[in-house]
Amino acid sequence: MADSTNLMAQVRHLKHAEEDSTDDLKKSSLIKIPGRINGFTLEERLSYLRKYGNHCLSFSLLQQGMQYFDVPGKGFVAFGQKWGKRFVLADPVCDINDREPLLQEFIKYGNAPVFVQISEDIAELIHKRFGYYSTQFGVEINVSLEEWDMTGKKKQIIRTSINHARNAGVLIEERCTDDACRQLSGEWLKTRKVRNREIGFLIRPVDMEYQEGTRKFSACLDGELIGFVFFDPIYSDNRVIGYVPNISRFSRRFKPGIFYPLMIHAMDVFKQEGIKNLHLGLCPLVADDNAMPGESVILKRINRIVYNHGNWIFSFKGLYFTKSRFGGTEKKIFGGTRERLPAWSFLALLKLCKVL
Repeated sequence: MADSTNLMAQVRHLKHAEEDSTDDLKKSSLIKIPGRINGFTLEERLSYLRKYGNHCLSFSLLQQGMQYFDVPGKGFVAFGQKWGKRFVLADPVCDINDREPLLQEFIKYGNAPVFVQISEDIAELIHKRFGYYSTQFGVEINVSLEEWDMTGKKKQIIRTSINHARNAGVLIEERCTDDACRQLSGEWLKTRKVRNREIGFLIRPVDMEYQEGTRKFSACLDGELIGFVFFDPIYSDNRVIGYVPNISRFSRRFKPGIFYPLMIHAMDVFKQEGIKNLHLGLCPLVADDNAMPGESVILKRINRIVYNHGNWIFSFKGLYFTKSRFGGTEKKIFGGTRERLPAWSFLALLKLCKVL
């Protein structure tokens, strides 16, 4: 009787094991998607970008030097490489339901990738499913053009800047000649902390090969170019839903500054066209004191120290102050690593961005 009972127990165990195996096979069939490196044509890539490219850096993924993990019928992951490490930039360009299987397949290839400037949704996904530390990397600021106005104490600096430009006779319009932009960009670069080269990866180059859909606004004084801002489109469902100012250059010859007048002029144009959102892009290393699940506490502490004391490297506080004057909505942005303290990855990222 005991033998019979044991036999029945083994049969039940095997049946459950078979059911579990079947479930695992079903799950496996969902994630085994055929990916390949740099497999899409430009037109194929653009078709996914226009449908799913709603991250403020989605258009920047087309910059020179990027590589792609392409999955036909799904979308792609964009990444750069340095010192044997892969750095994924922004969110995957795909349907929200395909993010997990696409990332799971990509992570299998080579060393564990580092994720840079990803949304909170992706940060939670890679922490829960793939064991990553997802640590706040900064904030992005979004301005609702439907609700935008010039009132409020915070915007006094914007109003003053516009008045200076108007009184000086500055002409702002939507056009910019390439030669003039290159000349001003070269002059501007000499005023930066990194003077002999443009920062890349996190910031796309001025002369990006593909620029269809970008908007270029310039400011001239007495016929001389004193500033320009290039806006990249943000897409969803094959239409433009917003813009982000990814490139801006200014001349020191106009002391009052021309950034705010250029931005307000462009915002007025976009609002008249029915565009609802202007993304101001990343304010790096801006982070709160609250540790979220999955964050590396030590890395977040280092980020805050660099933000507070590293402005000799980059004007972290100045950039945040400038963008915060618009009074938009802040959204947390994250980075993802397998290491609690990714020192080597951080150095490789600085090198990839041409900061070092």
